[in-house]
Amino acid sequence: MADFLADWACPSSGNGSHNRLIRSGKRGSPQISCCARSRGSVVHWSLTRISRGLCIAGAAVVMVGVAGGCARAQGKLDAHYTASLAGVPIGKGAWVIEIGDDQFTAAASGMTTGLLRVFATGQGSGASRGTVRADNLSPTVFVSTINNDKRVEELRIVLSAGAVKDLVVDPPVTPNPDRIPLTDAHRRGVIDPMSAALVRVPGNGDPVSPEACRRTIPIFDGRMRFDLQLSFKRIEKVQAQKGYQGPAAVCGVQFVPLAGHVPDRAAIKYLIAQRDMEIWLAPVAGTRIVVPYRISLQTPLGQGVLEATHFVATAIPRSTPATAASR
Repeated sequence: MADFLADWACPSSGNGSHNRLIRSGKRGSPQISCCARSRGSVVHWSLTRISRGLCIAGAAVVMVGVAGGCARAQGKLDAHYTASLAGVPIGKGAWVIEIGDDQFTAAASGMTTGLLRVFATGQGSGASRGTVRADNLSPTVFVSTINNDKRVEELRIVLSAGAVKDLVVDPPVTPNPDRIPLTDAHRRGVIDPMSAALVRVPGNGDPVSPEACRRTIPIFDGRMRFDLQLSFKRIEKVQAQKGYQGPAAVCGVQFVPLAGHVPDRAAIKYLIAQRDMEIWLAPVAGTRIVVPYRISLQTPLGQGVLEATHFVATAIPRSTPATAASR
């Protein structure tokens, strides 16, 4: 999500390139991601890391494994999103989430569209999976691939109990003496960019509530450790072109970089100063999980928005020993 935020929020630097934050594949993310390069500049956003800065600007959302009430079913979400800048469509993506009795998966893909595609092309995909225990989600693997013109970026994160056990980043991070170093401590108590967008709301009431926003999300995206501090703003009614119609919890988002970043970069300073970033969370039927329906932030070129057009969530009855044995 931080990719989404940085590339939209920060104008090109004097040498014709964007002040790039991170690369994964968004924040995000998700994952839902898009990227494009033109004359050496990069435009790249991610939902699930929707999170990384969110992106969305993501992401995108306290640790999913927070303790709370019990879900009585599991569910599946099939969602399609469009991305726009100042009202002009520039990308689209798809996200499929399935939460089962003992495991969960999330997979997404995206590409540039419209006017942006005239200048550059880009596409990306990502996926995360993990276990479900006592109705809590515990991510184990996140992978992503981003293709922007002639450049390919790949990321793989393996986690166990919130700690990074293995990491592959290609191409590797460019050495910079001004970069805040990542330590082992920054790789513990974290969540990957896409799983961060699956927000579990504790309790037994409606998950679309102020409680959904009262959290801090500790994200590690392979290159950077940052927090997304969410705060409740209001409840809005949303209506997708297909699927969900109902309330969404609107959260304000504050981007807090901790390590892996260069503090003096314009993109980082811009994101830290932002006070208008929002993420709208809608429910996955049959669960206590809410996920991003809409993400928005102001940029020097106008408002950047990632919003669902298709948001179909289906509750799946929980398996019993008898039904499991019959399979």
